[in-house]
Amino acid sequence: MAWNEPGGNNNDPWGNRNKDSGGPPDLDEVFKNLKKWFGSVSGNKGGNGGSPRSGGGGGLPGGNIGSKGIGLILGIVGIVWLLSGIYVIQPAQAGVVTQFGAFVKTTNPGPHWRLPWPFQTVEKVEVEEIRSAKLTNQQILTQDENIVDIDLAVQYNIKSAEDYLFNVRGPDRTLEEVVESALREVVGSTVLESVLTTGRDVVWNTTLDNLQAVLDSYEAGIYITAVNLERAQPPEEVQEAFSDAIKAREDKERFVNEAQAYSNEVLPRARGDAQRALEESEAYKSRVVQAAIGESERFLSLLGEYTKAPEVTRERLYLEAMETVFSRTNKVLMDGGDGNSLMYLPIDQLVNKSRDNTDSGALGGESPLNSLSNDSPRFSDLPNEINLPSRDDIRSRDRGTVR
Repeated sequence: MAWNEPGGNNNDPWGNRNKDSGGPPDLDEVFKNLKKWFGSVSGNKGGNGGSPRSGGGGGLPGGNIGSKGIGLILGIVGIVWLLSGIYVIQPAQAGVVTQFGAFVKTTNPGPHWRLPWPFQTVEKVEVEEIRSAKLTNQQILTQDENIVDIDLAVQYNIKSAEDYLFNVRGPDRTLEEVVESALREVVGSTVLESVLTTGRDVVWNTTLDNLQAVLDSYEAGIYITAVNLERAQPPEEVQEAFSDAIKAREDKERFVNEAQAYSNEVLPRARGDAQRALEESEAYKSRVVQAAIGESERFLSLLGEYTKAPEVTRERLYLEAMETVFSRTNKVLMDGGDGNSLMYLPIDQLVNKSRDNTDSGALGGESPLNSLSNDSPRFSDLPNEINLPSRDDIRSRDRGTVR
């Protein structure tokens, strides 16, 4: 039933009858009626000395609330209060439960329950979120007394939610201070060239290791995932000179690389040529040695034969020598028998004629040697200045050389 129905039925539970044609109730009267109601519930007399069960004008509808109704209300309130302790932790979070501000436990993702407020509270921390901290315009003195201007970014996440919340006051600010300290320590022990060029990776890896070690000693609950160098250069006052130095260093490296490439191309070819020359020399050595051994064995064989039959061996050597000599010429001179003339044989013409006769199929024809007539040139017809050694002269020379 509504509290204030049309037709003048006013069911205001606080007993505020609007006697002034529907105006707002008096606050003092409202609080007075509320006080009387609490007194009737607790069993105390009202302020007017009436019985708590009397249906005075300040009571609730029906006189008062029974004990069962009060218990039902308290039970509903208790259930709602207990249900308020249910909370859910998301997959990328960790829940830190505290009791009157003191750490109790850390809960993993999923639904959980805690003692409702004000006994326990829970704080949800994003533990898998990648966070970042930056240091800009950090001018640091290097080991060789130069100044380098650095911008640095650090990426991290939370590896222990309770350490992150309770062990360090202002963990994010503490992280920035530790990053600056670790960076100055590493850069201060490194020369400028290493910071800017060749040793950059070593510098930043060392900074990360030192930074993580300090945070672990603080038990800050922070894990450093990366240290990124966003800018590292000399101060602007010396930037132009330093750029020239860098360009000269790059040119040097380029020339060295080109020389190394040329060396890699030439040296293998030279080694191959040298190896081939060595192999050819070894082959020539082997060939010459074997030839010398063969000649010596042949000489020893001839010496043995000469010892057994000197005349026959000498004759054979003469014939072999003549065969060798005449094999390289196309003219042959033959002794006529009287000792005063030699027959001249044009071997090249005879060979060509014999080849022509063979090509024409003239088998069994006249021999080229028989075709020689008396008109063939004789030694007497040759110029007087041509003197050929006789057979006896050749034999005498052979006797002088073969022993």
